[in-house]
Amino acid sequence: MPSHAGTPVPDPGTGPLIEARDVTRVYRRPRTSLTRPGEAVHALKGVSLAVRRGERFGIVGESGSGKSTLLRLLCALDRPTSGVIRFDGQDLAARSERRLRFLRHSLQIVFQDPMSSLDPRMRVRDLVAEPLVALGEPVGGRVAELLDEVGLPASAADRYPHQFSGGQRQRIAIARALAPRPKVLVADEPVSALDVSVRGQILNLLADLVDELGLTLVFVSHDLSVVRHVCETVAVMNDGEIVETGPVDDVWADPRHPYTRTLLRAVPTLEGLL
Repeated sequence: MPSHAGTPVPDPGTGPLIEARDVTRVYRRPRTSLTRPGEAVHALKGVSLAVRRGERFGIVGESGSGKSTLLRLLCALDRPTSGVIRFDGQDLAARSERRLRFLRHSLQIVFQDPMSSLDPRMRVRDLVAEPLVALGEPVGGRVAELLDEVGLPASAADRYPHQFSGGQRQRIAIARALAPRPKVLVADEPVSALDVSVRGQILNLLADLVDELGLTLVFVSHDLSVVRHVCETVAVMNDGEIVETGPVDDVWADPRHPYTRTLLRAVPTLEGLL
């Protein structure tokens, strides 16, 4: 594969599994004048990170920090204005949507609100099997296996999402994400829409599944205490930039950046619930 801007592309299997290098993303607001373009909004400003195979990597920041924009770029749901996003050594921006099929198999997402991410007209068996059908893979007994992995009975397959609690619906969403046996699980605020009483259960489930299945985890949250529970490395984002990164326990115990210290003081902790 040719290099980008003269930079050698690492061989797959030797470099980071996921890498962002000097990534920017600029959006344009709708124009308010016939003579001037819309205002430029710099959502990301030269962001770089690297996620190793098998690592549990957290991205934390408040609303508007740029974490959701970064997540979309890492999942190839959007393209950077400049910079490089690589998955297993492959430049995602250089590939057409058709040639990103390998990524849809290797990387799966668990979204924030399970009720909005699950089609209410579909039974659980069809929801969980949906990624396999889309990728043209056999379903077989995979649905029952996945429901067992996330702690739901086999009888759940015949029911609809509205018949479950919020925590159970998120278990269904996790089962669906695991269906094609991905390398990477991306969790986008997976417990923020849940009752506090069940958040710890879902976090523990995610941590256990990542360990048991040998997954790489990218976990996005506004709460550093949540990230600390499931991740080993954290990147703190503010105003479109990564302001601090390192082992999560080190960042928790000795935050170096003023924004990280503010974040720690501002957010509630789940200590004692996990």
